[in-house]
Amino acid sequence: MQKPSSRHFVKLSLFIALLSGCATQPPAERNPSNWAKNPTQQTAPSQSRTANPDLRPFASVGGYHASIVSGDYAGYPALNQFIEQMVQKHGFSREYLQGLFSVAKRKQWTLDYLAKSDQGLKGKPSKGGWTRYRAQFLDDRHIDAGVSFWRKYQPALQRASRQYGVPAEYILGIMAVETTFGSFVGNHKIIDALTTLGFDYQRRGEYFRSELENFLVMSRSEGLDPGKPVGSFAGAMGLGQFMPSSFLQWAVDFNGDGRRDLWNPEDAIGSVANYFAQHGWQQGQPIVSATRGSYSGIDSLEPGADHAYPLSTLTQAGIEPAVPCNCDYPLRLLLLRHQSNDEYLLGHPNFYVITRYNQSTHYAMAVHELALAIKSGYQRVAVNRSDAG
Repeated sequence: MQKPSSRHFVKLSLFIALLSGCATQPPAERNPSNWAKNPTQQTAPSQSRTANPDLRPFASVGGYHASIVSGDYAGYPALNQFIEQMVQKHGFSREYLQGLFSVAKRKQWTLDYLAKSDQGLKGKPSKGGWTRYRAQFLDDRHIDAGVSFWRKYQPALQRASRQYGVPAEYILGIMAVETTFGSFVGNHKIIDALTTLGFDYQRRGEYFRSELENFLVMSRSEGLDPGKPVGSFAGAMGLGQFMPSSFLQWAVDFNGDGRRDLWNPEDAIGSVANYFAQHGWQQGQPIVSATRGSYSGIDSLEPGADHAYPLSTLTQAGIEPAVPCNCDYPLRLLLLRHQSNDEYLLGHPNFYVITRYNQSTHYAMAVHELALAIKSGYQRVAVNRSDAG
């Protein structure tokens, strides 16, 4: 097994933050069940797409069949109980699931990796933390790839923006951070990742067993062989790295071929836009604002996406928007620790929507800054092409 790259460590920190309730899906793992922490936000649909009678009942595919589970997961009582639950609750064939789990592999590397990293990732951001995090994503590789992707899929991006009210650049910002537009969607079989974490990762086994259940339902509804799809080491999928529960609730068939396929760029574009829209994106509204003031009461406030303050409270603490705004909604105080200084920004409701994809302030700011950089690059190319013409 190769030594983890810096990209692995960025993804791992986000994954651990998800498990501790403060971020998501390695640019991949997200937990949509706890997004609605702000009672002023419109709640997203709580019903899973599994209850939708319009889902086509594809037969389970893959040719799996066994009278008993063998292989790495032979003799797991919890797995046998899970199989029985899937039979009773969803009508799966017991022999089919026993055959599928007989080929599932236990990912010891994942368990060892997480065991070494479950501690020490909480607390106040360290000095220079934003500088280091930002450098992982705000570079020519991500920006140029975003411009190229925008040019190639401009009709789909334009249609998604029109239909969902989400600017193309923010759809692209998500894909840039998550997978650099599909250049790295992960190389772990989803069935292996979720089975390992569901039955061998005690800390969050219940959550991952739920995602495994959703993955099997998803695979059947979309006509996929569940032993084939690959993604992140925690089970996230496609260009936008949705977990199965997110797929069932928010993935859309945006290219009209009758299936939702997050590895397909057009379906991924529509699904990310729908995710934002369903979580309360407000078209034409700001994302973040610079601040000014004495900051005399800054220590009395807690920064981060999970803490909202009316503008009056911020003003009393010596913080106000650098450009006056009629902010009659809760604002988030954002702390970015640069190498040479600390910076405080104000996060508007649309910033909060980005954090529903991943609860990390750093993640959402990287998406925001990449969105602006990609848009600037796309416009520059368009002008140059126009001048050349």
